[in-house]
Amino acid sequence: MDLNTLSLSKDKDIIIPRALFATTEETFATDIARLEQFYPKTQILKYLKTTKERISNEVCALVAIRYNVPVFARFKQV
Repeated sequence: MDLNTLSLSKDKDIIIPRALFATTEETFATDIARLEQFYPKTQILKYLKTTKERISNEVCALVAIRYNVPVFARFKQV
């Protein structure tokens, strides 16, 4: 994907999940703060809940805790 052709408004469904794909508990605060400069929490939540990207359940829990919403998971735990 060519980063020069991405649009913050048109490609948020790609940008938001990918920005958090590799985040860790240690880097989460910095990573989410960068996203929050461009997107409201409602959009961040929406695109994390609906993405087909392999966002870990741990990242979803960190986002839910930050925004004080019920914890959600992308994958069922076995």
